[in-house]
Amino acid sequence: MSTIEDNKVVSVHYTGTLPDSGEIFDSSEGRDPLTFLVGHKQMIPGFERELMGSKVGDKVEFTLTSDDAYGEYNPDAIQQVPKEMFGEITPEVGMTLESDMGPFRVTIVEDENVTVDFNHALAGKSLTFNVEIVEMRDASEEEITHGHAHGPGGHHH
Repeated sequence: MSTIEDNKVVSVHYTGTLPDSGEIFDSSEGRDPLTFLVGHKQMIPGFERELMGSKVGDKVEFTLTSDDAYGEYNPDAIQQVPKEMFGEITPEVGMTLESDMGPFRVTIVEDENVTVDFNHALAGKSLTFNVEIVEMRDASEEEITHGHAHGPGGHHH
């Protein structure tokens, strides 16, 4: 039976929790499994590393430090921008929007200015994952060239 290694297409069910509170931040429960191509930087760094060598049917639990997940929290990633830059959008606290510099969250709304945070919502946090490997296959040459899985659960062209 083959094991998880680079250039395998792997489908997993997972639940991600914050180890301090046990709060679930993401889960595939009730959805299709997550499918990804191993070794092509589609997942946070530690996620793939911890699954290497596992096989279909395995259940793996691991905790990643922020270095292996979404990185350290960067205070310089918080900026104040004039409210008028939002145009038609009325900024609200908690809203996540997309910009040329990537996604950001609105954290404070004042009369003239809006404070935004470009840190990932999980930056600076350790994350615990419970993962079940449900399917695995060799990637096609096309998938390896494109750097992502194709077909059900993967990328469709």
